[in-house]
Amino acid sequence: MLGLALVGTLIFAIFIGFPIAFTLIILAFTFGYIGFGPVVVPLMITQAYGMMQEEVLAAAPLFIFMGFLMERAGLIVRLFHAFRVLMGAVRGSLYLVVLLTCTVFATATGIIGASVTVIGLLAVPIMLRCGYDPRLTAGVITAGGCLGILIPPSLMLVLLGPVTGVSVIHLFAGAIIPGLMLSAMHIIYAMARSYFQPHLGPPLPPDERATSILEPLRELAIGIVPAALLMFAALGTILAGLATPTEASAMGAAGALLLGLAYRSLTWEGFKDAVYRTATTSSMILFLALSANMYAAVFGRLGTGAWITEQLLALPLPPMGMMILIQVLIFLLAWPLEWPAIILIFVPILLPVVTELGFDMLWFSILVAVNLQSAFLSPPVAMAAYYLKGAAPQLDMKDIFIGMLQFNVIQNLAVVLLLIFPGLALWLPRVLYD
Repeated sequence: MLGLALVGTLIFAIFIGFPIAFTLIILAFTFGYIGFGPVVVPLMITQAYGMMQEEVLAAAPLFIFMGFLMERAGLIVRLFHAFRVLMGAVRGSLYLVVLLTCTVFATATGIIGASVTVIGLLAVPIMLRCGYDPRLTAGVITAGGCLGILIPPSLMLVLLGPVTGVSVIHLFAGAIIPGLMLSAMHIIYAMARSYFQPHLGPPLPPDERATSILEPLRELAIGIVPAALLMFAALGTILAGLATPTEASAMGAAGALLLGLAYRSLTWEGFKDAVYRTATTSSMILFLALSANMYAAVFGRLGTGAWITEQLLALPLPPMGMMILIQVLIFLLAWPLEWPAIILIFVPILLPVVTELGFDMLWFSILVAVNLQSAFLSPPVAMAAYYLKGAAPQLDMKDIFIGMLQFNVIQNLAVVLLLIFPGLALWLPRVLYD
Protein backbone atom coordinates (compact mmCIF):
# COMPACT_ATOMS: atom_id res chain seq x y z
CA MET A 1 0.00 0.00 0.00
CA LEU A 2 2.92 2.33 0.69
CA GLY A 3 4.18 1.70 -2.86
CA LEU A 4 0.77 2.56 -4.32
CA ALA A 5 0.83 5.79 -2.33
CA LEU A 6 4.30 6.45 -3.74
CA VAL A 7 3.05 6.09 -7.34
CA GLY A 8 -0.07 8.17 -6.66
CA THR A 9 1.97 10.97 -5.09
CA LEU A 10 4.37 10.94 -8.05
CA ILE A 11 1.54 11.24 -10.61
CA PHE A 12 -0.05 14.06 -8.59
CA ALA A 13 3.31 15.90 -8.37
CA ILE A 14 3.89 15.55 -12.12
CA PHE A 15 0.46 16.91 -12.97
CA ILE A 16 0.85 20.01 -10.81
CA GLY A 17 4.21 20.75 -12.42
CA PHE A 18 7.00 19.67 -10.07
CA PRO A 19 10.32 18.80 -11.82
CA ILE A 20 10.20 15.04 -12.36
CA ALA A 21 13.83 14.18 -11.55
CA PHE A 22 13.93 15.98 -8.19
CA THR A 23 10.46 14.71 -7.33
CA LEU A 24 11.59 11.12 -7.93
CA ILE A 25 14.57 11.46 -5.59
CA ILE A 26 12.62 13.20 -2.82
CA LEU A 27 9.72 10.73 -2.95
CA ALA A 28 12.04 7.72 -3.12
CA PHE A 29 13.93 8.87 -0.04
CA THR A 30 10.80 9.85 1.92
CA PHE A 31 8.74 6.71 1.25
CA GLY A 32 11.82 4.49 1.47
CA TYR A 33 12.70 5.89 4.90
CA ILE A 34 9.12 5.35 6.07
CA GLY A 35 9.09 1.81 4.64
CA PHE A 36 12.44 0.38 5.67
CA GLY A 37 14.39 3.06 7.51
CA PRO A 38 17.94 4.42 7.03
CA VAL A 39 18.94 1.57 4.69
CA VAL A 40 17.26 3.62 1.93
CA VAL A 41 20.38 5.85 1.77
CA PRO A 42 22.94 3.14 0.80
CA LEU A 43 20.29 1.62 -1.49
CA MET A 44 19.93 4.86 -3.46
CA ILE A 45 23.70 5.40 -3.55
CA THR A 46 24.26 1.89 -4.88
CA GLN A 47 21.65 2.46 -7.60
CA ALA A 48 23.33 5.73 -8.57
CA TYR A 49 26.72 4.03 -8.97
CA GLY A 50 25.13 1.17 -10.89
CA MET A 51 23.51 3.55 -13.36
CA MET A 52 26.73 5.50 -13.86
CA GLN A 53 28.53 2.27 -14.74
CA GLU A 54 26.21 1.61 -17.70
CA GLU A 55 28.72 2.26 -20.48
CA VAL A 56 26.10 2.26 -23.22
CA LEU A 57 24.58 5.45 -21.78
CA ALA A 58 27.70 7.32 -22.90
CA ALA A 59 26.30 6.94 -26.43
CA ALA A 60 23.34 9.20 -25.58
CA PRO A 61 25.17 12.56 -25.43
CA LEU A 62 27.33 11.61 -28.43
CA PHE A 63 24.34 10.78 -30.64
CA ILE A 64 22.67 14.00 -29.46
CA PHE A 65 25.86 15.93 -30.30
CA MET A 66 25.93 14.34 -33.77
CA GLY A 67 22.38 15.50 -34.46
CA PHE A 68 22.94 19.05 -33.24
CA LEU A 69 26.17 19.30 -35.24
CA MET A 70 24.37 18.26 -38.42
CA GLU A 71 21.64 20.78 -37.70
CA ARG A 72 24.02 23.68 -36.97
CA ALA A 73 26.23 22.81 -39.94
CA GLY A 74 23.22 23.08 -42.25
CA LEU A 75 23.40 19.47 -43.43
CA ILE A 76 19.66 18.96 -43.02
CA VAL A 77 19.14 22.06 -45.19
CA ARG A 78 21.28 20.47 -47.90
CA LEU A 79 19.29 17.25 -47.68
CA PHE A 80 15.99 19.10 -47.99
CA HIS A 81 17.16 21.18 -50.95
CA ALA A 82 18.63 18.14 -52.73
CA PHE A 83 15.42 16.10 -52.42
CA ARG A 84 13.36 19.13 -53.49
CA VAL A 85 15.42 19.60 -56.66
CA LEU A 86 15.16 15.89 -57.49
CA MET A 87 11.39 15.56 -57.02
CA GLY A 88 9.90 18.97 -57.72
CA ALA A 89 7.74 17.83 -60.65
CA VAL A 90 5.93 15.12 -58.65
CA ARG A 91 2.44 15.82 -57.33
CA GLY A 92 2.68 16.22 -53.55
CA SER A 93 6.46 16.36 -53.93
CA LEU A 94 7.08 18.49 -50.85
CA TYR A 95 5.33 15.96 -48.61
CA LEU A 96 7.66 13.31 -50.05
CA VAL A 97 10.69 15.61 -49.66
CA VAL A 98 9.90 16.32 -46.01
CA LEU A 99 9.40 12.66 -45.10
CA LEU A 100 12.51 11.48 -46.96
CA THR A 101 14.62 14.22 -45.36
CA CYS A 102 13.28 13.33 -41.91
CA THR A 103 13.89 9.60 -42.50
CA VAL A 104 17.51 10.14 -43.52
CA PHE A 105 18.11 12.68 -40.76
CA ALA A 106 16.54 10.29 -38.22
CA THR A 107 19.60 8.08 -38.61
CA ALA A 108 21.73 10.97 -37.33
CA THR A 109 19.80 12.07 -34.28
CA GLY A 110 17.82 10.39 -31.55
CA ILE A 111 15.73 13.45 -30.65
CA ILE A 112 12.82 15.18 -32.37
CA GLY A 113 13.22 18.84 -31.45
CA ALA A 114 15.95 19.54 -34.01
CA SER A 115 14.15 17.73 -36.87
CA VAL A 116 10.72 19.32 -36.37
CA THR A 117 12.12 22.81 -35.80
CA VAL A 118 14.53 22.89 -38.76
CA ILE A 119 12.10 21.21 -41.18
CA GLY A 120 9.38 23.59 -40.00
CA LEU A 121 11.57 26.60 -40.75
CA LEU A 122 12.58 25.20 -44.15
CA ALA A 123 9.41 23.63 -45.47
CA VAL A 124 6.39 25.52 -44.14
CA PRO A 125 6.97 28.82 -46.04
CA ILE A 126 7.49 27.13 -49.43
CA MET A 127 4.69 24.60 -48.86
CA LEU A 128 2.15 27.29 -48.01
CA ARG A 129 3.40 29.47 -50.89
CA CYS A 130 2.90 26.58 -53.31
CA GLY A 131 -0.67 25.97 -52.12
CA TYR A 132 -0.15 22.92 -49.90
CA ASP A 133 -2.79 22.08 -47.30
CA PRO A 134 -1.80 23.54 -43.87
CA ARG A 135 -3.19 20.58 -41.92
CA LEU A 136 -1.51 17.89 -44.00
CA THR A 137 1.66 20.01 -44.01
CA ALA A 138 1.70 20.14 -40.22
CA GLY A 139 0.95 16.43 -39.94
CA VAL A 140 3.74 15.44 -42.35
CA ILE A 141 6.35 17.61 -40.60
CA THR A 142 5.49 16.49 -37.07
CA ALA A 143 5.14 12.79 -38.02
CA GLY A 144 8.37 12.86 -40.02
CA GLY A 145 10.24 14.67 -37.27
CA CYS A 146 9.17 12.06 -34.73
CA LEU A 147 10.81 9.26 -36.71
CA GLY A 148 14.13 10.20 -35.10
CA ILE A 149 12.99 8.83 -31.76
CA LEU A 150 12.49 5.33 -33.28
CA ILE A 151 14.87 4.88 -36.23
CA PRO A 152 18.34 3.99 -34.91
CA PRO A 153 20.45 5.45 -33.47
CA SER A 154 17.59 6.40 -31.16
CA LEU A 155 18.03 7.99 -27.75
CA MET A 156 14.85 6.25 -26.64
CA LEU A 157 16.33 2.84 -27.48
CA VAL A 158 19.61 3.69 -25.71
CA LEU A 159 17.62 4.33 -22.51
CA LEU A 160 15.18 1.47 -23.05
CA GLY A 161 17.89 -1.18 -23.37
CA PRO A 162 19.18 -1.05 -19.77
CA VAL A 163 15.60 -0.84 -18.44
CA THR A 164 14.34 -3.97 -20.24
CA GLY A 165 17.67 -5.82 -20.16
CA VAL A 166 17.88 -6.08 -23.96
CA SER A 167 21.08 -5.34 -25.86
CA VAL A 168 20.98 -1.89 -27.44
CA ILE A 169 22.50 -3.39 -30.60
CA HIS A 170 19.58 -5.84 -30.84
CA LEU A 171 17.13 -2.99 -30.22
CA PHE A 172 18.71 -0.99 -33.06
CA ALA A 173 18.37 -3.97 -35.40
CA GLY A 174 14.80 -4.62 -34.28
CA ALA A 175 13.71 -1.01 -34.80
CA ILE A 176 14.96 -0.63 -38.38
CA ILE A 177 12.09 -2.41 -40.16
CA PRO A 178 9.30 -0.88 -37.99
CA GLY A 179 10.89 2.57 -38.41
CA LEU A 180 11.15 2.30 -42.18
CA MET A 181 7.67 0.75 -42.32
CA LEU A 182 6.27 3.70 -40.42
CA SER A 183 8.04 6.15 -42.76
CA ALA A 184 6.61 4.28 -45.77
CA MET A 185 3.10 4.37 -44.28
CA HIS A 186 3.36 8.13 -43.79
CA ILE A 187 4.59 8.57 -47.37
CA ILE A 188 1.84 6.37 -48.85
CA TYR A 189 -0.84 8.28 -46.95
CA ALA A 190 0.43 11.75 -47.90
CA MET A 191 1.02 10.84 -51.56
CA ALA A 192 -2.36 9.08 -51.85
CA ARG A 193 -4.10 12.17 -50.48
CA SER A 194 -2.20 14.31 -53.02
CA TYR A 195 -3.12 11.95 -55.87
CA PHE A 196 -6.84 11.76 -55.14
CA GLN A 197 -7.10 15.40 -53.95
CA PRO A 198 -4.65 17.28 -56.20
CA HIS A 199 -5.36 20.64 -54.55
CA LEU A 200 -3.75 19.40 -51.31
CA GLY A 201 -0.30 19.00 -52.86
CA PRO A 202 0.29 20.37 -56.37
CA PRO A 203 3.63 19.94 -58.17
CA LEU A 204 6.14 22.72 -57.62
CA PRO A 205 5.92 25.67 -60.03
CA PRO A 206 8.57 25.65 -62.80
CA ASP A 207 10.68 28.34 -61.13
CA GLU A 208 11.07 26.09 -58.04
CA ARG A 209 12.30 23.08 -60.02
CA ALA A 210 15.73 22.13 -61.35
CA THR A 211 16.92 24.27 -64.25
CA SER A 212 19.01 21.49 -65.83
CA ILE A 213 19.65 17.77 -65.51
CA LEU A 214 23.04 18.49 -63.95
CA GLU A 215 21.54 20.28 -60.94
CA PRO A 216 19.82 17.19 -59.49
CA LEU A 217 22.97 15.13 -60.06
CA ARG A 218 25.11 17.76 -58.34
CA GLU A 219 22.76 17.93 -55.37
CA LEU A 220 22.68 14.14 -55.17
CA ALA A 221 26.48 13.96 -55.10
CA ILE A 222 27.09 16.86 -52.72
CA GLY A 223 23.94 17.11 -50.62
CA ILE A 224 22.75 13.54 -50.09
CA VAL A 225 25.50 10.96 -50.61
CA PRO A 226 28.10 12.23 -48.06
CA ALA A 227 25.54 12.73 -45.27
CA ALA A 228 23.86 9.39 -46.01
CA LEU A 229 27.20 7.57 -46.01
CA LEU A 230 28.08 9.10 -42.65
CA MET A 231 24.75 8.15 -41.07
CA PHE A 232 24.58 4.63 -42.42
CA ALA A 233 28.25 3.99 -41.67
CA ALA A 234 27.71 4.90 -38.01
CA LEU A 235 24.68 2.62 -37.80
CA GLY A 236 26.23 -0.07 -40.00
CA THR A 237 29.29 -0.48 -37.78
CA ILE A 238 26.97 -1.14 -34.84
CA LEU A 239 24.83 -3.69 -36.67
CA ALA A 240 27.88 -5.43 -38.13
CA GLY A 241 29.43 -5.77 -34.69
CA LEU A 242 32.46 -3.69 -35.67
CA ALA A 243 31.80 -1.06 -33.00
CA THR A 244 29.76 -0.65 -29.85
CA PRO A 245 27.02 2.01 -29.82
CA THR A 246 29.31 4.26 -27.77
CA GLU A 247 32.20 3.90 -30.24
CA ALA A 248 29.93 4.38 -33.26
CA SER A 249 28.34 7.47 -31.72
CA ALA A 250 31.80 8.99 -31.20
CA MET A 251 32.74 8.28 -34.81
CA GLY A 252 29.43 9.69 -36.01
CA ALA A 253 29.90 12.91 -34.05
CA ALA A 254 33.46 13.25 -35.38
CA GLY A 255 32.22 12.60 -38.93
CA ALA A 256 29.47 15.21 -38.59
CA LEU A 257 32.06 17.73 -37.39
CA LEU A 258 34.38 16.98 -40.32
CA LEU A 259 31.49 17.14 -42.80
CA GLY A 260 30.41 20.52 -41.43
CA LEU A 261 33.98 21.81 -41.80
CA ALA A 262 34.28 20.39 -45.30
CA TYR A 263 31.09 22.16 -46.38
CA ARG A 264 32.37 25.34 -44.62
CA SER A 265 28.95 25.69 -43.04
CA LEU A 266 29.81 25.08 -39.37
CA THR A 267 30.73 28.32 -37.62
CA TRP A 268 32.37 28.69 -34.22
CA GLU A 269 29.09 30.04 -32.82
CA GLY A 270 27.23 27.08 -34.26
CA PHE A 271 29.71 24.66 -32.72
CA LYS A 272 29.39 26.28 -29.29
CA ASP A 273 25.59 26.20 -29.55
CA ALA A 274 25.67 22.48 -30.44
CA VAL A 275 27.91 21.77 -27.43
CA TYR A 276 25.67 23.78 -25.09
CA ARG A 277 22.43 22.19 -26.29
CA THR A 278 24.00 18.72 -26.10
CA ALA A 279 25.06 19.35 -22.51
CA THR A 280 21.63 20.62 -21.42
CA THR A 281 19.66 17.87 -23.19
CA SER A 282 21.97 15.08 -22.05
CA SER A 283 22.10 16.22 -18.44
CA MET A 284 18.32 16.50 -18.28
CA ILE A 285 17.71 13.00 -19.66
CA LEU A 286 20.55 11.24 -17.82
CA PHE A 287 19.71 12.87 -14.48
CA LEU A 288 16.13 11.71 -14.97
CA ALA A 289 17.44 8.19 -15.68
CA LEU A 290 19.51 8.29 -12.49
CA SER A 291 16.64 9.49 -10.30
CA ALA A 292 14.20 7.00 -11.88
CA ASN A 293 16.64 4.18 -11.11
CA MET A 294 16.64 5.16 -7.43
CA TYR A 295 12.85 5.44 -7.43
CA ALA A 296 12.43 2.00 -9.05
CA ALA A 297 14.73 0.40 -6.45
CA VAL A 298 12.71 1.80 -3.55
CA PHE A 299 9.44 0.88 -5.24
CA GLY A 300 10.64 -2.69 -5.80
CA ARG A 301 11.84 -3.09 -2.20
CA LEU A 302 8.43 -1.99 -0.90
CA GLY A 303 6.96 -5.06 -2.64
CA THR A 304 4.29 -3.20 -4.59
CA GLY A 305 5.64 -4.34 -7.96
CA ALA A 306 5.12 -8.00 -7.08
CA TRP A 307 1.61 -7.23 -5.82
CA ILE A 308 0.71 -5.40 -9.07
CA THR A 309 2.07 -8.35 -11.09
CA GLU A 310 -0.13 -10.77 -9.13
CA GLN A 311 -3.23 -8.61 -9.61
CA LEU A 312 -2.70 -8.23 -13.36
CA LEU A 313 -1.99 -11.93 -13.86
CA ALA A 314 -5.18 -12.73 -11.94
CA LEU A 315 -7.29 -10.90 -14.54
CA PRO A 316 -9.30 -13.27 -16.79
CA LEU A 317 -7.31 -12.36 -19.92
CA PRO A 318 -5.27 -14.50 -22.31
CA PRO A 319 -1.59 -13.53 -22.69
CA MET A 320 -2.18 -11.51 -25.88
CA GLY A 321 -5.12 -9.77 -24.23
CA MET A 322 -2.81 -8.78 -21.37
CA MET A 323 -0.24 -7.45 -23.85
CA ILE A 324 -2.93 -5.36 -25.55
CA LEU A 325 -4.02 -4.04 -22.15
CA ILE A 326 -0.40 -3.04 -21.37
CA GLN A 327 -0.02 -1.27 -24.71
CA VAL A 328 -3.32 0.60 -24.20
CA LEU A 329 -2.10 1.67 -20.76
CA ILE A 330 1.18 2.95 -22.24
CA PHE A 331 -0.74 4.76 -24.99
CA LEU A 332 -2.94 6.50 -22.40
CA LEU A 333 0.08 7.43 -20.27
CA ALA A 334 1.72 8.94 -23.37
CA TRP A 335 -0.97 11.63 -23.61
CA PRO A 336 -0.12 13.51 -20.39
CA LEU A 337 3.48 12.26 -19.87
CA GLU A 338 6.67 12.40 -21.93
CA TRP A 339 8.46 9.25 -23.03
CA PRO A 340 11.42 9.34 -20.56
CA ALA A 341 9.04 9.29 -17.60
CA ILE A 342 7.11 6.33 -19.03
CA ILE A 343 10.23 4.29 -19.87
CA LEU A 344 12.05 4.97 -16.62
CA ILE A 345 9.12 4.85 -14.18
CA PHE A 346 6.20 2.84 -15.53
CA VAL A 347 7.81 0.28 -17.86
CA PRO A 348 9.79 -1.29 -14.95
CA ILE A 349 6.48 -1.74 -13.09
CA LEU A 350 5.03 -3.68 -16.05
CA LEU A 351 8.14 -5.72 -16.89
CA PRO A 352 7.47 -8.54 -14.36
CA VAL A 353 4.08 -9.18 -15.98
CA VAL A 354 5.65 -9.40 -19.45
CA THR A 355 8.37 -11.73 -18.15
CA GLU A 356 5.86 -13.96 -16.33
CA LEU A 357 3.77 -14.34 -19.48
CA GLY A 358 6.85 -15.40 -21.45
CA PHE A 359 6.80 -12.72 -24.15
CA ASP A 360 9.96 -11.93 -26.11
CA MET A 361 11.50 -8.89 -24.39
CA LEU A 362 12.95 -7.52 -27.65
CA TRP A 363 9.52 -7.58 -29.28
CA PHE A 364 7.98 -5.93 -26.23
CA SER A 365 10.66 -3.22 -26.23
CA ILE A 366 10.07 -2.34 -29.89
CA LEU A 367 6.30 -2.31 -29.27
CA VAL A 368 6.80 0.18 -26.45
CA ALA A 369 9.09 2.35 -28.60
CA VAL A 370 6.60 2.52 -31.49
CA ASN A 371 3.72 3.11 -29.09
CA LEU A 372 5.55 5.90 -27.31
CA GLN A 373 5.83 7.91 -30.50
CA SER A 374 2.18 8.68 -29.80
CA ALA A 375 3.44 10.92 -26.98
CA PHE A 376 4.71 13.35 -29.61
CA LEU A 377 1.58 13.18 -31.78
CA SER A 378 -1.12 13.19 -29.07
CA PRO A 379 -2.62 16.58 -28.12
CA PRO A 380 -2.64 18.48 -25.86
CA VAL A 381 0.85 17.61 -24.53
CA ALA A 382 2.29 16.70 -27.96
CA MET A 383 5.73 18.33 -27.89
CA ALA A 384 6.10 18.13 -31.68
CA ALA A 385 3.15 20.54 -32.05
CA TYR A 386 4.82 23.18 -29.91
CA TYR A 387 8.17 22.76 -31.68
CA LEU A 388 6.41 23.31 -35.02
CA LYS A 389 4.36 26.25 -33.75
CA GLY A 390 7.55 27.93 -32.55
CA ALA A 391 9.24 27.39 -35.92
CA ALA A 392 6.17 28.26 -38.05
CA PRO A 393 3.91 30.70 -36.18
CA GLN A 394 1.84 31.22 -39.34
CA LEU A 395 0.28 27.77 -38.78
CA ASP A 396 -2.82 27.71 -36.58
CA MET A 397 -2.58 25.41 -33.54
CA LYS A 398 -5.92 23.83 -34.44
CA ASP A 399 -4.60 22.89 -37.90
CA ILE A 400 -1.42 21.44 -36.34
CA PHE A 401 -3.41 19.25 -33.94
CA ILE A 402 -5.82 18.03 -36.65
CA GLY A 403 -2.90 17.25 -38.97
CA MET A 404 -1.07 15.36 -36.22
CA LEU A 405 -4.09 13.24 -35.32
CA GLN A 406 -4.27 11.89 -38.90
CA PHE A 407 -0.76 10.47 -38.51
CA ASN A 408 -1.46 9.35 -34.95
CA VAL A 409 -3.97 6.92 -36.48
CA ILE A 410 -1.20 5.57 -38.74
CA GLN A 411 1.05 5.33 -35.69
CA ASN A 412 -1.51 3.17 -33.86
CA LEU A 413 -2.00 1.04 -36.98
CA ALA A 414 1.75 0.31 -36.90
CA VAL A 415 1.40 -0.87 -33.28
CA VAL A 416 -1.42 -3.22 -34.34
CA LEU A 417 0.72 -4.61 -37.18
CA LEU A 418 3.57 -5.25 -34.74
CA LEU A 419 1.18 -7.04 -32.39
CA ILE A 420 -0.08 -9.28 -35.20
CA PHE A 421 3.30 -9.79 -36.91
CA PRO A 422 6.12 -9.93 -34.30
CA GLY A 423 8.53 -10.84 -37.10
CA LEU A 424 8.58 -7.19 -38.14
CA ALA A 425 10.71 -6.53 -35.06
CA LEU A 426 12.37 -9.94 -34.63
CA TRP A 427 13.35 -11.02 -38.15
CA LEU A 428 16.41 -8.78 -38.68
CA PRO A 429 17.97 -9.35 -35.23
CA ARG A 430 17.55 -13.11 -35.71
CA VAL A 431 19.18 -12.99 -39.13
CA LEU A 432 22.08 -10.87 -37.86
CA TYR A 433 22.72 -12.35 -34.42
CA ASP A 434 21.13 -15.77 -33.97
